Amino acid sequence: MSTDQLSVTFAALADPTRRAILAHLAKGEASVTELAKPFEMSLPAISKHLKVLERAGLIVRSREAQWRPCQIKAQPLKDAVDWIEQYRQFWEQRLDRLDDYLHELQTQEKENE
Repeated sequence: MSTDQLSVTFAALADPTRRAILAHLAKGEASVTELAKPFEMSLPAISKHLKVLERAGLIVRSREAQWRPCQIKAQPLKDAVDWIEQYRQFWEQRLDRLDDYLHELQTQEKENE
């Protein structure tokens, strides 16, 4: 995944409304009207959020007659998780070293008693 795509993904995820929309879509496809129900905003405002998510590749909208269902597209989320994962491993290694050091200090303390 390119850094630019990662930036677009994180920018889209930066808004709590868009994160809530993705959480709803994780349960299954939904129409714009269904997605707008929990929010106190107009359909055009929800559509703007959907366009941001669509440009980021996080959702796709299909056309079925009058109904335009939205679906989550997971690959950009997986790419973001993969990127974050390397930092999780970094912090786990740091915490493991800290744990070893604390264990060593406790052992020394017991020996000095």
